Amino acid sequence: MRSGRTSFSRRAAADLRWSMRERRLTEQERHQLPPRFEAVAEALVAGDSPAAACAVAGRALAWDGASLGEALSGLRETWEALGGVTPDFAAVEALSVAWSEATLEFLHDVSCEDPLTGLASLPHLRTRLAEVYREAERVGTSIRHTHALVVVQVGGSAGGDVPTDGFTRALRLAALADALRTVFAGEEVIARAASDRVVALVRRGTELGETLTLTRTMLEDLGISGARLWVEGLPDGVDAGVRALSELAR
Repeated sequence: MRSGRTSFSRRAAADLRWSMRERRLTEQERHQLPPRFEAVAEALVAGDSPAAACAVAGRALAWDGASLGEALSGLRETWEALGGVTPDFAAVEALSVAWSEATLEFLHDVSCEDPLTGLASLPHLRTRLAEVYREAERVGTSIRHTHALVVVQVGGSAGGDVPTDGFTRALRLAALADALRTVFAGEEVIARAASDRVVALVRRGTELGETLTLTRTMLEDLGISGARLWVEGLPDGVDAGVRALSELAR
């Protein structure tokens, strides 16, 4: 047995009655596989854990519009095509989690609001930004002088810990969103740009500096130390502005 093979791989190989030496899929086996599952099958016949390949398949099937039931059926058919009975729990879990995450991402993209944090979605902010650019062009002014992006990058908490799980980070961003809505209570669009970053499209004005000071105070009141707050200028041209927003979303 070659080194690095997990206990999961050994159980899978025993279940499917494969030899422990590497081999390749036969053409007949490939023909029997459901779409998106070839990499899963290749991992299985090589005696490797198929979890990563299952995750890729789950995401791809979600974006293809397949239901979770259809995705799980495809996983079972893959096992059966290679002589097995039922997929291992780790494979089912990897596929299901990836399918769920991809589905949520899709729903967030087509929605104006993140359902967990209440923040606007990035596509909605992108649309609003394009509208602002068109209005500036219509009246003959430069968006550099009329609008800006206020960015909050969440760091560690007062205790020095940094949330690592998505749900805890989302709860922190939800609290941050409530604070920002108190500060920016007008027409500003406040969106979740990344897992730990919030962006607000705001008007420039004499009161912006005072607003930023108030925002810093509210961050301290929330117990968020180490957060970064800055103003990102907008370039001329809607394409350049959208690219700048995309950079902030990385």
